[in-house]
Amino acid sequence: MRQESNMARIRSTTVLLVTRNGQTAMAGDGQVTLGETVLKSNARKVRRISNGKILAGFAGSTADAFSLLTRFETKLEQFQGQLERAAIELSKDWRTDKYLRNLEALLIVADGTDAFLISGKGDVISSDDGLLSVGSGSMYALAAARALVKHTSLTAKEIAEESLRIAGEICIYTNSDILVEEI
Repeated sequence: MRQESNMARIRSTTVLLVTRNGQTAMAGDGQVTLGETVLKSNARKVRRISNGKILAGFAGSTADAFSLLTRFETKLEQFQGQLERAAIELSKDWRTDKYLRNLEALLIVADGTDAFLISGKGDVISSDDGLLSVGSGSMYALAAARALVKHTSLTAKEIAEESLRIAGEICIYTNSDILVEEI
C-alpha cells in the first residue's frame, strides 16, 4: 500500500480534447498549484509535436509529463508517425520500465484522425464520443463539452474553450488562461 505524504502536492491542469465535424481541438488551462497557492497562471500544457501534425496535452507533474512527451516523440519517430502504435508502445514501456512506472502524469495525443489518453497503468484509451480529458478539472470540462456537443452547433475549438471556462468556474485548480490548438 502506498503511503501518502504530508507534503503539499502540486495540482494543476485541465486538458480537454474535442473532435467534431472533422475538426480536432485541444485546450488546456494555465494554472499550476502547490497546496493552496497558485505557482503559475500561464503554463503551456498543450503542444504541437511531430512537425505540428500531432497535438499533445498533459496533466500531472510537469517534469514527468515532459519526460513522457520526449519519449512519446521518440516512439513517433520510431514508428513513422503512427499515432496508435506509438501510444501503445509508450504505454508498454511506461508500465514495465522501473523508472517510467514512477512518473505521475497523463497524456492525451491526437493527430486529427485518432486520439488517445495514455496512462502509466498501461491504458491507451480512445474516445467513443470525440471527447477526452485529463487533470483536476477534467470531469467538469468533460461534462460541459458533452452538453455543448449535444445542444449546440459550436465548433470543436469553441466547445473546448467554453468547456474549460466552465471548468475554471467550478474547479479551484483550473483557471481561465486557456490555450487552444487545432489540427
